[in-house]
This record gives sequence, structure tokens and C-alpha cells, in this order.
Amino acid sequence: MISGLDHIVLITPDLETGIAAYTSVLGRAPSWHSKSKGAASAIFTLDNMAVELLAPASDGPDGVAIRSALAADGEGLASLCFAVTDIETVHRRFERRALQPGAITEGSSEDGVRRISWKRLRTARDATHGIRQFFIERATPLPRSDATAPAPVTALDHIVVSTSHPNRAAALYGARLGLDMALDRSNPAWNMRLMFFRCGDLVVEIAHRLSEPAGDEPDRFYGLTWRTVDLDGTRTRLTDAGLDVSVIRPGRKPGSRVFSLKNGTLNVPTLFIGA
Repeated sequence: MISGLDHIVLITPDLETGIAAYTSVLGRAPSWHSKSKGAASAIFTLDNMAVELLAPASDGPDGVAIRSALAADGEGLASLCFAVTDIETVHRRFERRALQPGAITEGSSEDGVRRISWKRLRTARDATHGIRQFFIERATPLPRSDATAPAPVTALDHIVVSTSHPNRAAALYGARLGLDMALDRSNPAWNMRLMFFRCGDLVVEIAHRLSEPAGDEPDRFYGLTWRTVDLDGTRTRLTDAGLDVSVIRPGRKPGSRVFSLKNGTLNVPTLFIGA
């Protein structure tokens, strides 16, 4: 049903500032630009997903919606869009699983030379506990982003969602969305319960603090971990760009090494991990 994560959406008040930020973060150029209904977007396409930056461009309906989201939640991660292979079947299953899917819509975009097209639906935000979720079947794949600097990011390793109710989240991502739970681990030393759901070639990680009782608060995005084949080179590239990075340290996954990027991410907590 779900074959992977198609893309994530980050909203920002100024698209050119966002493009400059993520060209530095990823070491890649946007592969697509478009404007529609008052919104402007740029897409960076990696090995296993894409990053879409969205900004208001005028007073069209999408521009108004983005401004409203910025006012409510601020700049940063705004939604997940999962890749599916049969959107009509997905719609029927989601209706039976009380995810309240909206109508399937068709869309397309052109950049003057190329054209991409898709079918898409969204589920009710209340049904997905506060996380905006879309589901897309693409008729045309996104073009890849070219590297602009040494040691670019190759892929997303995992995205972290913080939850107030881990069992509720497990039911959503496992039973209702149909993702494969690879691990469910509680570690008192970290004060965390972590659940890992495979989604194509990456992981959706659900995090809950053990010291906090289960509650009814909405889930929220926490952060992103990017994959690179040259961790030391990526850190050097970001340092040379004037960004604030941590030292490289052992990761939680045995044998892994990671470092944090502390600024220039559009308010997204960001980690890098060696492939």
C-alpha cells in the first residue's frame, strides 16, 4: 500500500532564503521549481525521498493557507507525503480504517520544459493525531537533484515524530497505515520509548518520554536525520559554509557516528549519520 516516503514539506516565509539554506544543508541544488494558487515551491530530490520547500507568493488560496500555517506553527516541518502504488485502493482502505480520506485529486506541474503529474489524497489531521499526512501516486518521477558541493547528503535516514501517546501512535503507523514496526525499545537511560517503522528505504521514528504519562496532546514533528557516505567531509563542508555543527560522536545505533547541525535548517532539529 505505502511504498515509501515521497516527500516532506517545509514551510518558510521566503522561498529564496529557504533554497539557500537547504542547498547548504544538503549540498544539492533544487531539481524542480513551481508556482500555483499563491504558493511557490522548490524541490530537492534525494535517493529515497524529496524535500519540498513551500512559501507564500501571493494572496491565492495556497498562499493564504501557508501564511496561516506559519502564523500557527512557525517555520519548519509541516507535513508528510507517503508514496503509494494504487491510490484508489488506499482510499477505500483508509475509509474503512477511519482515517477520513478526502477526495482523490489529480495535479501536474511544468517548469517550461518538463512536466510531472500525480494523484493525491489527504487524511483528516485529527485522524492522524495532529500530523498533516498526504498520499501520492506519481505518474512521472521527480528529477534528481545535482550535487553542488563535496560530500552531499544522499538520503533521509529517519524522521522523528514526538508523541504524547505511544500506543495510539503505534496503532496509527502500524495497524492503520500498514507500516512495518521494526523495533519497539524503551531505554530508561535515555528516558525514551522509541518505535521504528520501516517506510521504504528509511524509518519513521516515534519518540515518547518515559517520564511523561500518556496524554491526548497532538503528535508533533521533532527532527530529521540525513544520510551521507562521507560524514567527515559533510561536517567540513558545513563548517566551511559558516554553519554551527557539533563534534562527531557515537550514535545510538551500534557502530554509527553522528553530528548535529545547530542552525540554518529552517527551525528543524537536524542530525547527520554516516552511511
